[in-house]
Amino acid sequence: MAVQATSAGAILYRDTRGRKEYLLLKSRPGDWEFPKGGVEGSEELQQTAIREVKEEAGIDDFRLLDGFRDDYSYVFEANGKTIHKTVHLFIAKSFEANAELSHEHRDLQWRDYEQAINTITQDGPRDILKDAHEFLNEREEE
Repeated sequence: MAVQATSAGAILYRDTRGRKEYLLLKSRPGDWEFPKGGVEGSEELQQTAIREVKEEAGIDDFRLLDGFRDDYSYVFEANGKTIHKTVHLFIAKSFEANAELSHEHRDLQWRDYEQAINTITQDGPRDILKDAHEFLNEREEE
């Protein structure tokens, strides 16, 4: 029997000398991803994303941007069960230059767009980063 699971997180970026850098976290299995985690209790997706950025990146001074939310799904096995997980990602701007590695991850890196696209190991997050980067560039043009 398949179990449904929902996570939320954020594509966190900072401006460094006029260019965007995105925060990537290396999970224990070795995938590079964005801060994200399971929805707890009656949390709204945005609340989960905010909590996860604080917990997994150690960043408190950031803001979720309006107008962007995308999701991807994947299936995995855990404890003999098939899990269908949907991950909802928002965009957040960090006003802090540094992030802190949590116990849940092995490494973290700020990467410019090209580096981030080439570092992310899964198609779902990579495709959403493309859309998010385009969204941010269009916002700047307005």
